[in-house]
Amino acid sequence: MSAWLIGLPMLVAAALVVGRLMRARRRAAIAVLLGLNAVLLGGALVVLLLALSSGPAAAEAVVAQGGSAADWAALLGAAISVAGSSIGAAIAVAYTGSAALAAMSERPEIFGRAMVIVGLAEGIAIYGLIVAIILIGRA
Repeated sequence: MSAWLIGLPMLVAAALVVGRLMRARRRAAIAVLLGLNAVLLGGALVVLLLALSSGPAAAEAVVAQGGSAADWAALLGAAISVAGSSIGAAIAVAYTGSAALAAMSERPEIFGRAMVIVGLAEGIAIYGLIVAIILIGRA
């Protein structure tokens, strides 16, 4: 919990710095963003290595506490479900939103129909969330 309390102000400060750099010097801002991405990648690799090196002893500890050794598969499936559906919804909203705006610029009276189509594209993320909730409930 304390990591979030420390990390959140740092994240806000980094976002403000990158925002100012994007206005003033675009190349410097891109370099900062690439550096931050490299730091995040390194942290993710450390977490992956720790998870992989824990071995069967960690699974036995989970079973000893009353859990199942296969719970990680359900949680991983839930994470993949949310990530995949969110990415798919973002791509769908990008295309349908731009097409809806282009159509509304020619005929403003089709606003309602255009927003329904964009809403249907957003529904993809909700479906992934529902699948994740079901999987977490079984874990």
